[in-house]
Amino acid sequence: MAIISNGTTIADAGAFSASLGSLVHIKTITITSNVASISFVHGSSDVVLDNTYPIYKFEVINLHPDTNKVYFGFQASIDSGSNYGIACTAANFGAGHTEGGSDGGVGYNGAGDLSQSTSYPKIGAFDRLGSHNDNNFAAEITLFNPSSTTFVKHFLCRTQHGGADAATSNNYYAGYFNTTSAINAMNFKFHDNSSNIQSGKIKLYGIKDS
Repeated sequence: MAIISNGTTIADAGAFSASLGSLVHIKTITITSNVASISFVHGSSDVVLDNTYPIYKFEVINLHPDTNKVYFGFQASIDSGSNYGIACTAANFGAGHTEGGSDGGVGYNGAGDLSQSTSYPKIGAFDRLGSHNDNNFAAEITLFNPSSTTFVKHFLCRTQHGGADAATSNNYYAGYFNTTSAINAMNFKFHDNSSNIQSGKIKLYGIKDS
């Protein structure tokens, strides 16, 4: 599996996806003009997000905001998308480097943390996402056992993007939605500075037990 952003293929270190079983493509949503967000709702437009698969993966490809200096985030729903705002705890670390090579670093950044918050995560906290033509955003988001009615719902997120300050950043984000109800919808958006999604696509896959 690879993440593609700005025409560059980035290898999937550890081959995490391949080790989990077979990927089954479920749905692709492609954006060609401004929308506020992208939602995947079980039972709507051929979307499957239930106990059919134990793990679901969202591939975000070349998503582009229409305003500068924004964050990317996602939230879950237990009522088929009527409400997105489940209490979430998460933390992130990442690495970045400027185009001119004058600055760079790797480490933990508490600006993107959530602690039982119903807000959307601030993914891109190291360097906010840019709206220039070389600032596309890519991510791989893995959601574990969303249909469980026993356990909370853990997720992993890995991103690559061109930042608003001419920097390229890679971020790793992990956490959980604090609900034992089944999650049946996911929503993705850019937030802060009233941003829309201008272009790009998100693909949903189910992962079979190996």
